[in-house]
Amino acid sequence: MTTRRTSPWLALVVLMAISTVGFIDRIVVNVLVEPIKGEFALSDAQVSLMGAAFTVLNIGVGLVIARYAERARRLTLISLGTLLWSAATAACGAAATWVQLLVARMGVGLGEAIGLPSNQSVISDYFPPNRRGLAISVLMLAPPVGAFIGFVGGGWIAQEFDWRFTFLIAAVPGVVLGVIAWLFVAEPKRGQHDAGAGDEVPPMSDVLRRLFVLRSGRNLVIGSALAAMLGFGLNYFFTSLMIRRFEVGLAEAGLYSGLIASLPAAISVIGSGWLGDKLGAKNPAAYALVPGICLIVGGPIYAFAITRESLGLLLGLVSVATFLNFGYLGITYAALQNLMHPRMRATAFAVLNVVYGIASALGPFLIGLLSDRMALSHGPADGLAVAMAISGLVYVWAGAHYLLAARHVGPDMVRMHGAREAAALRE
Repeated sequence: MTTRRTSPWLALVVLMAISTVGFIDRIVVNVLVEPIKGEFALSDAQVSLMGAAFTVLNIGVGLVIARYAERARRLTLISLGTLLWSAATAACGAAATWVQLLVARMGVGLGEAIGLPSNQSVISDYFPPNRRGLAISVLMLAPPVGAFIGFVGGGWIAQEFDWRFTFLIAAVPGVVLGVIAWLFVAEPKRGQHDAGAGDEVPPMSDVLRRLFVLRSGRNLVIGSALAAMLGFGLNYFFTSLMIRRFEVGLAEAGLYSGLIASLPAAISVIGSGWLGDKLGAKNPAAYALVPGICLIVGGPIYAFAITRESLGLLLGLVSVATFLNFGYLGITYAALQNLMHPRMRATAFAVLNVVYGIASALGPFLIGLLSDRMALSHGPADGLAVAMAISGLVYVWAGAHYLLAARHVGPDMVRMHGAREAAALRE
């Protein structure tokens, strides 16, 4: 008797939990920047290399695994990858040198390259196109929920015990969830909600064409990559800013960072996904207009907020900016997945993971370099604040690409799927 179930919501909850654990294991280093920097005597630019170490294997291996996932059982890859990155996270806590820590972070990236590319493909096969905006937005609650757990829990554990213990604790949930996914979540039939879906796997060139040649796809990718670069970079140093500028403790700084990076972003991710599905029924451009407008408004608010000298005012305004600047997460993936053939979706995620992986490594590194430069004239605390404010304005650039994408989403859907199927996506 099989224990596996075909419930869409069971699959969504389990895979969202796995994605959340993956994000915790990725982002928990952010709250540990100061103790790791102090123990190994590192600069801001050096300590930011933990993001680059994660990316080294993650982006390359992810592409290879994704192409295999278009033909293989995806839940097996998800389970194995989750177990692997959890073991590597534990290894981070056992690292005795800076080099060993970087190698362990590479292992986390490798495990996530195996375990995560198939998630959106599985969910897209469980939910029909007109419900994918909300479903994938629920899946993309992983960043805000993971940020809350990583910042708040990680900061408290590091302060009360040790930064190494934080990694060890973070590794445990992944082991449990990897087993649950293997035992209880069934592999869905590919393309069961997509007209004309077949067993043939389209070539890589077709995936790249839909992502980078189609004007809607290209602008969605560029805009979301810029937003992701800023999100990773600004979140990477937010806890450090609290400690340096306002002299709060590690646990308190982690609490502030976790609350701001989680609740406003979670509401925004779900709200934009729901709004995109609702408005997209009449106008597909909504999938790009909603995040575009939010980013153009949110960027200047963040730049103004991060330089405030009152901690309360800073936290309040950054919360507003976070609500506006993170709504792009789920709705962008949904729009891009709807442009894909059912046997392109794992590959599309992996290609996007390359783009976002590079962005996630560049964000902390560029802000770290700018912070080191600004520190020469403004000091370590104010220099970091100025660097973050300047970087926050790039959200406006990201939003402009979403507005460009909005002009082409509808026509590109017709080009890729035909008029009848494109209309069905909105029913």
